[in-house]
Amino acid sequence: MDAGCYACVMTARTATQPSPPAPPRRRSRAAAGFTLLEILVVIAILGLLIGLVAPAALRQLGGARISVARQSIERIGSILDLYKLDVGSYPTTDQGLTALAERPTGVNNAWNGPYVKGGVPVDPWNHPYTYRNPSSRAGHDYDLCSAGPSGTASAGDAICNP
Repeated sequence: MDAGCYACVMTARTATQPSPPAPPRRRSRAAAGFTLLEILVVIAILGLLIGLVAPAALRQLGGARISVARQSIERIGSILDLYKLDVGSYPTTDQGLTALAERPTGVNNAWNGPYVKGGVPVDPWNHPYTYRNPSSRAGHDYDLCSAGPSGTASAGDAICNP
């Protein structure tokens, strides 16, 4: 073999082989971190997610409070039934739901309370329940209502015992 040919072959071989990759460039301390564009993209994505998810979550929360109010009214109704079994009648409007937590004046010794712990219950919007005996609605012994989210029964969103 000719020495000149051997060098030609070796040069041709090494020219077709890829060179090893360059080592990764390290950022200087000043160039480390996120770019302004990356931060803006993340903020835009978070804004879209909040804009789409938050209204749905708030609607669910409102529906859950109404459901809790209905269940609480049914539970308080059961407690009022226990009160009636012990005393013989439902509390009057003047006695109100306080009669479930404290012995009202003029009630015989059959009162086995307190029927509720922690005082008079409030609705999920932190408003007191309204209680009226006798009922102003036909077919009911008493009215037990939550004023709803507005806090005023005149707004038309009152939730009452069935």
